[in-house]
Amino acid sequence: MTKWPTKPVIYEINTWVWLTTLSEHYQRTITLENVPDEILDELVTYGLDAVWLMGVWARSPKSVGLCRQYVHEYRPALPDATQDDVVGSPYAVWDYQVDSHLGGRDALAALRQRLRDRGLQLVLDFVPNHVALDHPWVKSNPGYLIQGNANDLKRRPSDFYEAEDFWGRKVIIAHGRDPYFPGWADTAQVNAFSPAFRIAARETLLDIASQCDGLRCDMAMLLVNRIFRQTWYGYYDETVAPQTEFWHDMIPAIRAQHPDFKFIGEVYWNMEFEMQQLGFDMTYDKMLYDRLVSGSPREVRIHLVAEFEYQRKLVRFIENHDEPRAYTSLGPNKIRPALALAATLPGATLLHDGQMTGRKAKLPVQIGRQPKEPVDPDLKAFSLRLLAEMRAPIYQKGKWRLFNLFPAWSNSHTYDNLVAHGWWQGDDYRLVVVNLTDVQSQAVVNLSLWPGIAGKRWRLSDVLNGDTYIREGDTMLRPGLYVELGPYQSHILRFDRQP
Repeated sequence: MTKWPTKPVIYEINTWVWLTTLSEHYQRTITLENVPDEILDELVTYGLDAVWLMGVWARSPKSVGLCRQYVHEYRPALPDATQDDVVGSPYAVWDYQVDSHLGGRDALAALRQRLRDRGLQLVLDFVPNHVALDHPWVKSNPGYLIQGNANDLKRRPSDFYEAEDFWGRKVIIAHGRDPYFPGWADTAQVNAFSPAFRIAARETLLDIASQCDGLRCDMAMLLVNRIFRQTWYGYYDETVAPQTEFWHDMIPAIRAQHPDFKFIGEVYWNMEFEMQQLGFDMTYDKMLYDRLVSGSPREVRIHLVAEFEYQRKLVRFIENHDEPRAYTSLGPNKIRPALALAATLPGATLLHDGQMTGRKAKLPVQIGRQPKEPVDPDLKAFSLRLLAEMRAPIYQKGKWRLFNLFPAWSNSHTYDNLVAHGWWQGDDYRLVVVNLTDVQSQAVVNLSLWPGIAGKRWRLSDVLNGDTYIREGDTMLRPGLYVELGPYQSHILRFDRQP
């Protein structure tokens, strides 16, 4: 069995949309069972470590009905969207069984084996905070869910709804929500402080873990005890509330049976380190994303001064299904240095299907088809060169450093537009310098943290464009390595010792 690497590259695929697109291309029905070999082989050429099949679980019939009332809102992304294109939210899970439309459980198992044969891990979703508003628990085990009363339904109709249990009795159920926004209308909020719910959640997780190699846990911080109390105080029985954290009850139980299983947390509110302490192997680095999109290079550098042990558990990304397409949010030029930086930093790299080809339409997760869009061949070529470089062992086993930058000459301030970091292993070095602005920029990079380059001559080869430079090690230590980058340019310089 393939082991997870230290610094994995994870590729997110919207499963329903992916299979729809493949079916259109091959003019036959494609499910998880019969994805063509050439498609899986192409994923291998990207240099990936894992594929995240987003949205494989059974969709809620009521969610589909609700979502179809808003088909007009999906047309900015899919202008010719019809009722049939609306398939419901993958985050309103009706049942943790693979949706029959996608091929079912056996089809997923067959695809997982084919991915394994190609050295790829499989990641799936877990939505801990809520289930679909028509999940079987509503009838069979409403105690697993947060319940209200008639006054709650009247005063907070966006947060509660009326349903019936198995015996036909009316129950008022809360919609899933976080503390700062109204409830999600197609969901039912779980009661994280119900001991019975925790047992059921653990059984569900054990079953899911038998079908994949890792889980991306949606809004994972919402199940932290203090966050749950803040959100639902007064709606649970404090006398039976567990003293342990939800994730402390879940993660060790899964690891006992699946030791190499990975938990990936979608995490916000500066809770990344806390969630790592609760057992998550990787947590989203939303702060880096925000600073790349709308912050300054200086803010990016400040973010990167954190301890290596913390950073190596972060998931770096410039796009995912929750965010606008990077080609739109960053633009066709800035996307390159942003990707070069995010991919080469410590931690996992998350790529989103369509990101490398320059897709612009951000698809609502409720629809199952995407528009046809042109491919940006230059962006794809850049991305593939970058991913090929990422297979170098130095990124898995090397030591990482963030470098200080200095003005190239007095009264020059363009050095502030750059970010520089690097990896070192033996006589192998990589220096990454990116210009996140539209301004021609110069700087001196202080490489004093690499004393091993002293007294030697080096050829510096840019793996992104093939340019080469000969430099003396002593000069690169003092005064430093002079770099000049055009607008939105990136350097990944490989050091090769010369005779």
